[in-house]
Amino acid sequence: MLIEEQLRERLKKVEALYFGATTAGERDAAEAAAERLKAKLEEACRRDPAVEMKFSLPDQWSVRLFIALCRRYGIRPFRYPRQRSTTIMVRAPRRFFDTVVWRQFSVLHTDLWLYFEQTTERLIREAIHADTADAETAVEPAGLR
Repeated sequence: MLIEEQLRERLKKVEALYFGATTAGERDAAEAAAERLKAKLEEACRRDPAVEMKFSLPDQWSVRLFIALCRRYGIRPFRYPRQRSTTIMVRAPRRFFDTVVWRQFSVLHTDLWLYFEQTTERLIREAIHADTADAETAVEPAGLR
C-alpha cells in the first residue's frame, strides 16, 4: 500500500513540525515548544479575547480531525442543540486559532482527502470495475426538452 505509506509519512512530517521527536533532546525541545505554545495561547487570551466561531465541515471525517486538533490545544469544541453533527463551535482567540489550529487542520484535511480519494478510486477499480471514468454526457431526447 504505497499510497497509505506516503500518507503516513506525510502525516508524520506534519506532526514532527509541531511535536515530533525521536531522541531525548528532540523530546525536550518539543516539550519546551509545547509549553511556549501554551504560554502563547494564554498570552493571546489576554491580548486577544476569545471569540465564538462556527465551523460547518463537509463530513464526519473532517469533524473528527477538527475536534482532535481543537482538543490538542485545549480548545473545547461544542455544538448547540439542534445544530447538525457537522457543525462545530469553538471559543478561542481568533489570531491564535487561525495561525495554529486552522493551519494544521487545512494541511491534514487536504492530505486525508487526497488519501481517501485515491484509496476509493483504487478499491473501485480493483474490486468492482476497471473503468472508473465519469458518466458520459448524452443528448437529451427531443420530447424531454
